[in-house]
Amino acid sequence: MRSVASDFFKACAMQTLNIKTHRKGRSYENPHFFILNKGLNSGKPLRQPCANCFVIQFSDIDTMEKTFWMIFGLWRSKSFHPLLRGSVIPFINLDDLKACISQAITTLSRNPDQFHKNVKTLRSLEELEKQYKTNLLLIESARKAIFYQCIVKR
Repeated sequence: MRSVASDFFKACAMQTLNIKTHRKGRSYENPHFFILNKGLNSGKPLRQPCANCFVIQFSDIDTMEKTFWMIFGLWRSKSFHPLLRGSVIPFINLDDLKACISQAITTLSRNPDQFHKNVKTLRSLEELEKQYKTNLLLIESARKAIFYQCIVKR
């Protein structure tokens, strides 16, 4: 019996990675996300495009989400740092990025169920982080309101 995670790795291994340089103003119909390609955060997956990024497209949303979290893990573990080039503004080469992602797919395919558990945990942590950020914004608004009341009620 194969797991959903092992099906993901089999699908990734069989399809070529559709990664291209993003052009400003271009829209994409297929499920996609962006990967920062310049600076010390090169390799960071993004939901929204920026000036210096690649776009990676998929045939389905499930594969896109799992690949997003795999690349997020690679970025967090600084796996892209040895691939950075340039002395003033470091950047990652498209071929190096593809090779790193392909190698990660091969490595993670050895234990797909653990990867699936890790993705679920990362999604939960992302939701928790969003909630904390919302709470921090509410606290900041409350502070402003309190100081505003003190100044206006003089």
